[in-house]
Parts: sequence; structure tokens; C-alpha cells
Amino acid sequence: MTATTKARPRATARTAAGPRAPRTPRAARPTRSSAPQSGFVLLFAVIVVLNLIGLVMVLSASSVTALHHEGSSYYYFERQLLWLGLGSVAFFVALRLDYHRLRALAVPLLVASIGLLVVVLIPGIGANVNGSSRWIGVGTFGIQPSEFAKLGMLIFAADLLARRAAWIDDTRVTLRPVLVAFSGVAALIMLQPNLGTTIVIAAITFVLLFVAGTPLRPLVGWGIAGSGLAMVAAMAESYRRARLTAFLNPWNDAQNTGYQTIQSLVALASGGWFGVGLGASRAKWGFLPYAYTDFIFAIIGEELGFFGALLVVGLFVALGFLGVRAAVHAPDPFGRLLAIGITTWLCVQAFVNIGAVIGILPITGVPLPFISFGGSSLLSTMAAAGILLNVARSSGPARRPAKA
Repeated sequence: MTATTKARPRATARTAAGPRAPRTPRAARPTRSSAPQSGFVLLFAVIVVLNLIGLVMVLSASSVTALHHEGSSYYYFERQLLWLGLGSVAFFVALRLDYHRLRALAVPLLVASIGLLVVVLIPGIGANVNGSSRWIGVGTFGIQPSEFAKLGMLIFAADLLARRAAWIDDTRVTLRPVLVAFSGVAALIMLQPNLGTTIVIAAITFVLLFVAGTPLRPLVGWGIAGSGLAMVAAMAESYRRARLTAFLNPWNDAQNTGYQTIQSLVALASGGWFGVGLGASRAKWGFLPYAYTDFIFAIIGEELGFFGALLVVGLFVALGFLGVRAAVHAPDPFGRLLAIGITTWLCVQAFVNIGAVIGILPITGVPLPFISFGGSSLLSTMAAAGILLNVARSSGPARRPAKA
């Protein structure tokens, strides 16, 4: 061998295995869309702010009544704080739990809700307050079954419509069973009587059916028929008829059926643009009944003024927008129906409450979500808010374009 002989190339694993194969495009990796995630954060913030406003305003609006009847200005505030704690537990459980597991509870929750609605009508068990049997309670502790019926009816309808999406045009297996369940729940609630909650549940049911794709002709037909029956039931009794029509001209009966509307309008007018100051309301000194429950928005307008009231309205508008966006980005039909149903519930209830306070709707006795004093309402709305945020967090992934 001469010195000029070339060295033999050293074999390697790569050369032994043959030429390198061309790289194939990397598989697209699912990533979460930034829009749904920002929506989750904003929605969470809106709910937190509404609850904080609720705590502050319950303390302010209830302080005089609490001191007079219970001996402590903090009595109702402490109870609201306790219910908010329980509601927060329900909120985080609903947020962490896979919302698909709710499908197994759809029928049991509806049956339990109907059972409680029956129990509340039994004399001696249901507590009758101001002519309505809406509460089941022992001592100072009580629950309002109709608040939980909203959630039970919503989950049942969302589950049924999502499972039978392929047969949505067959009203015998979609529209009819949902309306049967709704009719039973609505009839029991109207026997209390409780028109406001019936309106909210009707709105939830109608919107779920519409979003699911139910044919419009039968849906509109049943909606008109149901509205007619509700109107007949609401106007059947003279006292109920007078109360429902009082908002048209409350000054016709200023000391009776129109009194609450007039006092609410006086409180709102007294607030002006910037309010009389937090805690300085005059309406809560016995002039405005239910100042810390159904009519707390009037105290907000009086103490915080037009801009304070506008802030609350704006928060509910934001909640509605973010809730609809969560429904649009939901990863499956069940999540979409849950999100749109809960958004409808909270926004319609806020509209009915605020509409009664400002005198454009009749007084129906529904609380302002997250803000009015009331344990059952706060507990059920917090659980619903947790489910809504759960859907928003689970929003469908976007895909990165494949790299060549």
C-alpha cells in the first residue's frame, strides 16, 4: 500500500441505514384558541365583579332593615356572605368537573326539581310568604326550589336535544318531550304562584329549542299557545291582574299596587348622575319595600347614580356577549346548548328585574343575578356560572398550519 492511497470512509449507523429519508410535514398540533381563553378570563372577571357589587350593595341596602328587625346591621350581609361561600364551592366544583358528566344527572336533577316543587305546595311544609308558597325551610334556613328547577330543566333539555340532534326535525322525539317537561315544571311554579320564574324558564326552553334547530313553525305555534295560557293564568285573579297592570300607570293606585314602582322611580331619580353616596340612600329607610332583594337596583341607582347603574347594566351586557361567544366556540352541541341556556337565564332574569325596577315591566319578583340578597338564587346562579366558564375554558382548539 502506498502513501497516496485514500483512506476508506468510516461506516456509520446513518450510512449503513441508507440515505436519509425526506422529512415529512409535521403533524398539526392542536392548540387552544386565544380568543376563547381571553373570553374565559373576562367572563370570570365579570362574575367576580358582579358578586363584589352584590356584597357591598346588600350591606348598604339591608343595613336599616337588619338593625330594626334583627338587632345588627350586618345580619343580611353575613347571611349573603355565607351563601356566597357555598355558592363559590358549587362554582369551582362545576368549573373543575367535566361538564359532560352532567348528562348522567339530567333526568335525576329534573325529577328532584319537580319533587321539590310538589313538596313546597304541601301545607305545613312550604312556607307561605306574601301569598306565595315558594320556600321550604326550617327556622331561618330556607331554600327556593324554583331556583334549582331552572338548572334542572336546562340540563335536561340540553342533554336531550344534543343526543337527538340527528332527529331534530322530528318534533315527536325533540320538541314534544321538552315541552312536556317544561309544562310540568311551569304548572307547578305557577301554582305557587311565581310568574317571574316561569318567564325565565320559558325563555331558557325556547332559546334552547331554537338554537338546537327545531322547526320554526311548530316552535312558534307552541310559543304563542303557551304565552296565551300564561296570560290567562296571570290575569285570572283580580289582585294579580291589578299588580301586573300597575306599572302602566302606578299613580292610579299610588298607595297600593303602584306604591313600590313609584318609590323605586323616586330612588332612581334621587341618585342623579353620580348618586347620593354609598350608604346614604333614603329609600332604604322604610320607603322602598324589598330594597335589598328584588329592588336592589333602585338602591344602586340612588347611591351610585346613573353611572353606577350603567356599570351594572354594562356588566350584564358583557356577560351576555361573552356567554354567546363561549357557546359559539363550544367543542360540542351539549356544551353549546349549556352555554347559551345559562347565558339566556342570567340575561333574561336581569332584564326582567331591572325592567320592573325602572317601571317598564310589571313586578314579577325575580332577583337580580349575583347582586340581590337570596341564598337559593345565589347558589344556583353560581353553579350555573361555573358550568358556563367550564364550557368557555373547553372551547374548541385551533390548528396550526402544517409546515412543509
